[in-house]
Amino acid sequence: MLRNAFEPWHLILIIAVLVLLFGSKKLPDMARGLGRSMRILKSEAKALKDEGSAEAPRTGSATGH
Repeated sequence: MLRNAFEPWHLILIIAVLVLLFGSKKLPDMARGLGRSMRILKSEAKALKDEGSAEAPRTGSATGH
C-alpha cells in the first residue's frame, strides 16, 4: 500500500504547495532553522545518552556492597 507513496511527482507537488504557501524567500530560512533544530536535537540526545551511560557504572558500583 505505501510502496509507491512518494513518487517524484508527489515531491514536486509538495514543493510547489510549500512555495505557494510560504513564498520562495522564506523557504531557505525555514530549512536553515529546521537544520539548526535537528543539530541541537541530535547533540542533546547524544549528551543524554552519554550522561546515562556514564551514570550506569556509578550506580552499579554503589550497589555492589
